Amino acid sequence: MASVFEYAPAPESRAIVDIAPSYGLFIDGEFADAADGKVFKTVSPSSEEVLSEVARAGSEDVDRAVKAARRAFEKWSALPGGERAKYLFRIARIIQERSRELAVLETLDNGKPIRETRDADLPLVAAHFFYYAGWADKLEHAGLGPNPRPLGVAGQVIPWNFPLLMLAWKIAPALAAGNTVVLKPAETTPLSALFFADICRQAGLPRGVVNILPGYGDAGAALVEHPGIDKVAFTGSTAVGKAIARQVAGTGKKVTLELGGKGANIVFDDAPLDQAVEGIIGGIFFNQGQVCCAGSRLLVQESIQDELLDSLKRRLSTLRLGDPLDKNTDIGAINSEEQLARITSLVEKGEAEGAERWSPACALPSSGYWFAPTLFTNVTQAHTIARDEIFGPVLSVLTFRTPDEAVAKANNSQYGLSAGIWTEKGSRILAVANRLRAGVVWANTFNKFDPTSPFGGYKESGYGREGGRHGLEAYLAPTNPEGAR
Repeated sequence: MASVFEYAPAPESRAIVDIAPSYGLFIDGEFADAADGKVFKTVSPSSEEVLSEVARAGSEDVDRAVKAARRAFEKWSALPGGERAKYLFRIARIIQERSRELAVLETLDNGKPIRETRDADLPLVAAHFFYYAGWADKLEHAGLGPNPRPLGVAGQVIPWNFPLLMLAWKIAPALAAGNTVVLKPAETTPLSALFFADICRQAGLPRGVVNILPGYGDAGAALVEHPGIDKVAFTGSTAVGKAIARQVAGTGKKVTLELGGKGANIVFDDAPLDQAVEGIIGGIFFNQGQVCCAGSRLLVQESIQDELLDSLKRRLSTLRLGDPLDKNTDIGAINSEEQLARITSLVEKGEAEGAERWSPACALPSSGYWFAPTLFTNVTQAHTIARDEIFGPVLSVLTFRTPDEAVAKANNSQYGLSAGIWTEKGSRILAVANRLRAGVVWANTFNKFDPTSPFGGYKESGYGREGGRHGLEAYLAPTNPEGAR
């Protein structure tokens, strides 16, 4: 994109990561071919280069993995918490030692900029394992009774936008609580989960405690439906989350669903505008807007709309789009051709419905999947782009006059995952936050995460919490004083 500065390329070395030509499923501590021999290719979104060929799990493979996890559960759950903690600490340290390698791998397979995988994803991945390692011998203090017990085998399905981080969010608390895991990564980003399988072996984790099954939606459905699964954890689209809720109804399986969002980022007239602009940029253009809690609806007080939009457009014009492995890059590639088509379709619908589209001058690479940062003005609550989750670098701008109107517009959504408030008044932050139907509310910042903090939503954004002490509840069953379940 146009900039007053000329940046020399600063590419991260691809040589740091060694991607094998093919990978198998990780079941019972070993890599193996799929039972039916099926494979699929994983592609780098920035170049459309085939990175590797990966075994594609089917229902027979799911059954093998669940049985391996069930066998491992007896010994794993019987270990003292302090012993389980040793494995989690070891995994966390290995992740730190291999963080550069894993950051490059994630950038290649996902398309996000290296500075995001290096500076955000990987530190948080290690932090989650460190954090839950600390909980493993303190479960009786989690507020779930004197002797909470693990549920059994957890079936976990994760998305492609934060492949390794979503894995950590799910596997770390499950293992700390004494459960075993069968995890299905997204079909477009299987590699970091398979590298994590190697880390499990490097850490000496007992066989069958973690099983990784790359595959498509049919593998995820087979995992959710398997009678040997005691707990289902899913992060992804609301449509799939609803299907999972229907599948598990009446089965007795415990479920956590972290689904879509249409986060409102509310800027009041007394907000520090330069700081707010940076927060808006981070809220919607981080990871190309492919974030469930993205601040995709900007609600700006009417009196400062022009000033804020002028500053926002100037700042957008300085962002750099291009090679995700370049440390200067701000905007990377869209994860897949399918996702690019969805973003394009919704943006065209926004224009057709009368919203005004703007993007900075931007040259898109000739290969790969790219979409320029985009904002829409003259948006109303009736517009599709103000209601539907686009999951791309697209910001819809609406205005308000009073705090009551801001709250009403923010809550006028089928989603309820995140929100942001920008103002210098602490009293206003507390008053407005208390009225927002959002699982996470940031004040004078956005998209900040910590393993000690719970995350989750309301309404069609799902239910249950991940992270913090609350994240343990999804993997533990309370006991009464006599020890009965």
